[in-house]
Amino acid sequence: MSETSSALWHQGWYAPAHALPSPNFGSRPVGAQIDLVVLHSISLPPGQYGGDEVLRLFTNQLDWDAHPYFQSIRGIEVSAHFFVRRDGMLWQFVDCDARAWHAGASCWRGRDNCNDDSIGIELEGLEGERFEPAQYDALTRLIHAISQRYPIRHVAGHEHIAPGRKLDPGPGFDWHRLQASLAWPAAMFPPGSGR
Repeated sequence: MSETSSALWHQGWYAPAHALPSPNFGSRPVGAQIDLVVLHSISLPPGQYGGDEVLRLFTNQLDWDAHPYFQSIRGIEVSAHFFVRRDGMLWQFVDCDARAWHAGASCWRGRDNCNDDSIGIELEGLEGERFEPAQYDALTRLIHAISQRYPIRHVAGHEHIAPGRKLDPGPGFDWHRLQASLAWPAAMFPPGSGR
């Protein structure tokens, strides 16, 4: 890790992000290689942006009675490492050296349980809708910084690691834009996503 990149990190905490620790995490298995970034989309209630509901969900403080939709997710304990707001503001909930609870039942590059060796990034958005330029800018900077600290070899969506079960970030996400901004080879991204 270079001196520049080490200045961006305090252990597994990314200095430019707003830290809001979640209780929903665990230890990674011994020998886990953190080589995958998983992209998600989330908004609570679905399609509504700018509130604190996602922050509350990841810290087990969501008022389940505040909206009818919340009854369908009542009691879940989840987290991601990062959350990128529509305006590009970045939050971090879990130390990247630890295992966040974002992927669920999953498989990618021949390995199950993607939580074990991935970093999960939630984008404020909804499957099928477009994401904001500020989100792509923040995401590019974040993934680049992650790759300076961890041996990232793959970037995939929740829809790719849990097909048929998850649809995010969905068709509104511009994979080609992300690939071009990172200047990484197409082989690091889901097949067909760069078109």
